[in-house]
Amino acid sequence: MNSIPLWMQAAFWGGLAGSALIVGALIGCFCNLKQRIVASVMAFGSGVLISALSFELMQMAFEKGGFQSTAAGFISGAVIYTIANYFVSKSGAKHRKRSNLKGKSHLDTSDTGALSIAIGAFIDGIPESFVIGLSIISGGTINLVTVLAIFISNIPEGLSSSAGMKRAGRSLKHIFSIWGSIALTSAIASAAGYMIFQDVSPAVVSTMLAVAAGAILAMIVDTMIPEAFEETHDFAGLITALGFLSAFMLSNL
Repeated sequence: MNSIPLWMQAAFWGGLAGSALIVGALIGCFCNLKQRIVASVMAFGSGVLISALSFELMQMAFEKGGFQSTAAGFISGAVIYTIANYFVSKSGAKHRKRSNLKGKSHLDTSDTGALSIAIGAFIDGIPESFVIGLSIISGGTINLVTVLAIFISNIPEGLSSSAGMKRAGRSLKHIFSIWGSIALTSAIASAAGYMIFQDVSPAVVSTMLAVAAGAILAMIVDTMIPEAFEETHDFAGLITALGFLSAFMLSNL
């Protein structure tokens, strides 16, 4: 794959990581999994992502640009995601990753709500995809641990949200059009992450990596962990820790 332009490599790996959303959607729509299993997978995926952003993204950002740009980027990413998530949540996508509706209308199934869910999925996935392109700039090659971590975390995200949308009455066409679009957007965002920032200073790359890390952490706490805790309760922390350890081991093998 060395002869393939790096921007195309970024697009490929970003699309591959994004395709896990479709895998998760297939499982969520066609496999009648118990809620506790869905929540456990979500908890595990949360731990994997937390490990990846801790030992891969933040460390990479720090080595490239030092503490100041890393800290500024990290806080900025968290703030940007929180603001964006606040507005899409108010529009009907607050519980877009919930698989268990428990008789409540957590998901707005109107056209406006459907658009909000799609936008919510978009802002959840873009920071992860951007990271793939940026990691190529930082290391000169794709960071497979980061790609794997994003892939693993995307499966429960697609699974949980799709199961919830199906229970809320959304059609299969609607569900898979959302996740197919997000998977395609993931490929584009990864390529854009490389092409836009390939010629900028290391400090800027460092800041953007930290921005993505901050946004991802805010996304995990705002959307993934609530779903994980809802069913697993006292075991959520343990399962998340196992996910964290698994990703940590992969990054050090």
